[in-house]
Formats: sequence, structure tokens, C-alpha cells
Amino acid sequence: MNSIDRRQLLLASAGTLLLQVSARAQAAWPNKPVRVVVPFAPAGTTDILARALVPELGKAFGQTFIIDNKPGAGGNLGSDAIAKSAPDGYNLLMGTVGTHAINAALYPKMPFDPVKDFVPIVLVAGVPNVLVMNPAKAEAWGIRNVADLIRYARANPGKLNMASSGNGTSIHLSGELFKSVTGTFMVHFPYRGSGPALLDLIGGTMDLMFDNLPSAMPHIKSGKLKALAVTSAQRSAVLPDVPTVAEAGPIKGFDASSWFGLFAPAGTPMEIVNRINQETAKSFQSPAFKERLLSQGAIPGGQPTAEFAKFIAAETAKWAQVVKVSGAKVD
Repeated sequence: MNSIDRRQLLLASAGTLLLQVSARAQAAWPNKPVRVVVPFAPAGTTDILARALVPELGKAFGQTFIIDNKPGAGGNLGSDAIAKSAPDGYNLLMGTVGTHAINAALYPKMPFDPVKDFVPIVLVAGVPNVLVMNPAKAEAWGIRNVADLIRYARANPGKLNMASSGNGTSIHLSGELFKSVTGTFMVHFPYRGSGPALLDLIGGTMDLMFDNLPSAMPHIKSGKLKALAVTSAQRSAVLPDVPTVAEAGPIKGFDASSWFGLFAPAGTPMEIVNRINQETAKSFQSPAFKERLLSQGAIPGGQPTAEFAKFIAAETAKWAQVVKVSGAKVD
């Protein structure tokens, strides 16, 4: 055997060994805690859904899944951290309609590519947004419904303060779309997540918000917030007496819902991606877990990875049009 043949044999053997080591490492995954970045502050819907899911994943894989809140820049800060993380299955992101379907159209410069830099794993849940007001202010201004709000906003341009969980979120865009189609002007105040925005809304610093239903629900039930309408095409099963914006406005065709899903950095082995997808889908078959999501107004997901990727592509096109029509800008 000549030197070239021996060198080729050694290279082939080394390649086979590397494949075997890689396969063993993937089969052993996870053998240490897995980080799940939530790119918004605690107490918002992204955080609520992530904290509902990670115990299910922990049970499925016999390993700890740790929530890491990294809020900022409409979710871009935490998302970028995962985009640049090792693609080894130990770095995951709870992404949103904002981080993966809206921000690319809204921000003039993105720190990551939501398509090229990520592998979509599974849609966790879809939720409607809900238009809520500080009840004391609503009463003082005679705002009982959406029609009253529109009349007041038109008569008092710039007087209403509209909170959001951050630039580029569906909460922000729901408000911008509402302003556009109703011909009203309200001042937008972006926060670093729904949690801090809701605190100021309840406290009276802010006047209204188009929040995700799960994070607003406890405050609606307690009477700390007044729900005027949901932003989905149909009413929510957990708020059957609250009309849609289209019904209450009337604003025909108004639909601005949110969704949340798990993502991994591009290059993460598909064996790991598929395992997470399958175990998450199994979790939705648990009556207790499913009821936990439904009781908060969330609609469980669980579709295959390829189906989730197609859904994201359609949502990206839809929200790019919303950004264009609404004239929304990062402020």
C-alpha cells in the first residue's frame, strides 16, 4: 500500500470515528442543563408560556431546562444571543411573532437573520391580543367600548398613552394597525416586556395596551384592567363576552394575533430538533398541560417542524404588509 492509499485510509477512518462520536453525543443529549432564552422580561406571555413548557421538557428528557430572560430591542437582544450560540442543543429560544415575523420588516438593521440563523423546532401556542384599559381612566373619560375609545382618541389626539412590550412586538403592531385604520393618534411607549408595561398600566402611568391575552388575563379577572376587545378574528373562549375589534369598532377584517415557538441556532443537529418537537407534541396530549394553556387563552400548537417553518414564512409576509400599511416605525 502506497503512502497516498494509507493517508486516504486514515482520513476515512478518522471521518468514521468523528461520525460515531457525534452520533453518540447526540444520542446522549441532554447530559447537562439546557438553556431556554426568553427575549422579554418576566411575567409577560413569552415568559409565562416558556415556564409552562420547560417542566414538561424536563420530565420528558430527565434534565433541567433553565429559563434565561434577556429582554431588549423588541426581542432582538435575546434572539441574537441564541443566534450566535453553539448549535449543540443546549441553547434554545422561545421566539415570537415579533422576533421571527415582524422585526425584519420593522427594523432598518437586524443583528441576525430570522431565517438563516435559526432552525424552527415547534409552535408552542397562538394567542389573541386583547385591548385593555386602566379602568379608572376608562370610567373618567366615558370609554365603555371600542367605539367610545375611537371617538375619544379622535377628539384628543396624542392624549392617550399606549404601552407595549417593545418595538416590533405584535402588541406594538396591533396598536399601530388600530391607529392606522381608525385615524387616531396615541403616543406609543415601548417597554422591555409585558410585565413592566402592565404594572404601569395598572398604576395609571399608561392608559391602554394591546396585550397578549395570557399575561393580561389575571388582571382582567381581578378587575385591575378593563377589556374592550380581542384582536383575533373570533372571540376568545376564555372571554366569550368580550367582542372582537372588528365587531366592536366596527373595523372589518381586523386580525392581529400572536404566536410563540421554540427555535435553535442554525446547525443544531436535526436529531435533537426532531426529538424536542416530538416530546413537545406529546406534552400537548397531557390534559393538565393543555388545560393550563387553554385557561390562559392560548391555543396549543405542536405541529411538525416543517409545518412550523411554512407557517413562519406566511406570517412574515403577512406582517410585512401590516408594517407597510400601518406606517409603524421603531421609536
